[in-house]
Amino acid sequence: MIKLGQQKISKSIKYYTLSFISGIFMGTTVAPIGAWLLAWIALVPLWILIIKYTSKTDPPAPRPLPLALIWGIGYHGVALSWITGIHPMDWLGVPWLPSLTITLLCWAFISLWGGILVSVWAALMVRLDRGNPWLRVLIGTAIWCGLESLWSAGPLWWSSLAYTQSPQNLVILHLGQLSGPNAVTAVIVAFNGLIAEYLTHRRKGAKEERITIYSALSLFILAHLIGFILYSQPLTEGANTAIKIGVIQGNIPNKIKVLPEGLRRAITGYTEGYLNLTNQEVKAVLIPEAAIPIFSRDLSQTPFLAAIREKGVIAWIGAFGEQGSSYTNSLFTVLGNGAITGRYDKSKLVPLGEYIPFENILGGIIQRLSPLEAHQVPGKAKQIFDTPFGKVIIGICYESAFAENFRYQASMGGKFMLSSSNDAHYTAAMANQHHAQDIMRAIETDRWAVRATNTGYSAFINPHGQTLWKSAYNTYETHAETIYPRQTQTLYVRWGDWLTPLLLTLSAMAWFMAK
Repeated sequence: MIKLGQQKISKSIKYYTLSFISGIFMGTTVAPIGAWLLAWIALVPLWILIIKYTSKTDPPAPRPLPLALIWGIGYHGVALSWITGIHPMDWLGVPWLPSLTITLLCWAFISLWGGILVSVWAALMVRLDRGNPWLRVLIGTAIWCGLESLWSAGPLWWSSLAYTQSPQNLVILHLGQLSGPNAVTAVIVAFNGLIAEYLTHRRKGAKEERITIYSALSLFILAHLIGFILYSQPLTEGANTAIKIGVIQGNIPNKIKVLPEGLRRAITGYTEGYLNLTNQEVKAVLIPEAAIPIFSRDLSQTPFLAAIREKGVIAWIGAFGEQGSSYTNSLFTVLGNGAITGRYDKSKLVPLGEYIPFENILGGIIQRLSPLEAHQVPGKAKQIFDTPFGKVIIGICYESAFAENFRYQASMGGKFMLSSSNDAHYTAAMANQHHAQDIMRAIETDRWAVRATNTGYSAFINPHGQTLWKSAYNTYETHAETIYPRQTQTLYVRWGDWLTPLLLTLSAMAWFMAK
């Protein structure tokens, strides 16, 4: 009896270890490792364990919920480990020990939040199981896409399964032009499910064995073939629409950014960079998020605005806007005469970094841990940014993870993308992941993208997700490229994410028919 108990415990430990390791494998698909191929098999072990539990095999598998939670923590914990780069928060004046505490709590929470998504998925898989492998794959794919849609509608979102393929697998990312990131996610989940069903049936010697593996391979090939067709479409651009745009990567450490020394260095660096770029005959210049950390009303007194009035070239400036007694993190259009004519307010704020979630409950705790002030407020949803070049799609830093924001602006006539960011308080891995997110947004909307960051990676990206130029990291740089405004509308831009509701509807119909 004792021996059987020990065997059961040993078996459970093996299952939990397998689940955690496979989740870690999924986490290694993104920067800094970029093992993107692992995304096509990393969900297989968890799927097999769910089948094993629902099939009531002997010996039974552990309950799927903790297995799924561990898988999700492994995935999101590794993929989002760059969050630890915020420590030490000396750039915010936070003492070392409270900084470490906040950092570890943030890392634990976002890992757990991702784990909850996978746990809900596993719970619904078990609850809705009918013992049919094809129905299981359909339901599993639909639920995962539905949960990613739900999670991305909230304030805390970054690590869709789709971004495991960026920037390496540009071909499959072109499915995003059809139905957004969930089109890529759906193929990844369905392929993993079919492989898991194949491996399960092979052990049983079931007749479905060959059909499932053939279906998996067919799905993989067909998805990449469709992506390749979209990827191969020529970028026919008219020479008369060309716009030469410059970016400045200021490389101002966050520790001194809001101090007088940092402000002087920023104004000097961005003014010199602007003058250098205007000598290259650019039509506009983009600088990073909050590059000039003052209110817009004070910009007119700076040498930077004097240089703009002298040269007459448009600039998009990251600074602070006023909203009552609070402030916004904003991007402003400054015309050649120095007039500020356009404003976009960042609508997706970073929890703790830019606002305190559940402030009524957590505000006192956070204030005891650090001197963070929660006076920044988000901008309105569905903003339109007009410029002398027409409407433009704007993303400020964290917003790059929210595909719907970019889709809406493209549907309203946004002709190209401007991404203004400051990733200085994280690691190079985060900067690479951020670049990967903007690659996905450029592909989904079929737009040229211009990225200006404080410390890297600034870049120019074409509508096929190809990076034309990418800066070094932690360096001061200026660069100019020619881009082309576009007015095309992909299926995703026109219809949004139509695939997820379709999959959920088909799953519901198939489930009721199978009862």
